[in-house]
Amino acid sequence: MGWLLFIAFIAVPVLEIYVLIQVGQVIGAAPTVALLIADSLFGAWLVKRELRRTWLALREASAAGGLPTRELADGALLLVGATLLLTPGLVTDVFGFALVLPFTRPLFRRLIGWFLARKATAMVSHGDIRFMRWPGGGGPGAEGFGAGTDPRVVRGQVVDDERPPDGTRHPPAGPESDPGRVAGG
Repeated sequence: MGWLLFIAFIAVPVLEIYVLIQVGQVIGAAPTVALLIADSLFGAWLVKRELRRTWLALREASAAGGLPTRELADGALLLVGATLLLTPGLVTDVFGFALVLPFTRPLFRRLIGWFLARKATAMVSHGDIRFMRWPGGGGPGAEGFGAGTDPRVVRGQVVDDERPPDGTRHPPAGPESDPGRVAGG
């Protein structure tokens, strides 16, 4: 995880600055700034259009009663792509456009699906499914659920002192039983 943070916060900005300097030396400072502005405007328009199309497809898939997995994956990819397009620079914009464009997004959708399936298979084969383990062992409805090794769990039994032996429920006696009465008055 540390290397990922290093790449995100150190390597990517240094790469962006390097690329901007190189492009600026080739085409000039003003055209580089114009390129960044045009890139941002086109990216914002494209993200808005693709989000609208994905939202409509999500609604249609949900209305049809199906599980909208493709549409949800597209929405997630659009969110990441839009974030990359908002980040100033040309390198992040290239990756952002790759995630936002409708003809490259399916490639990334398949790539992420393959990665997640591989990760899930590895977790199952190694018995490393932490998100499915319950504290204290067992699970809801299991014998002793929540009463494992956690010292904060206290086993007990609910007792209703207000219920008479015949099983009927009577309102409690006392000043709090009359909502119109003021205590002490």
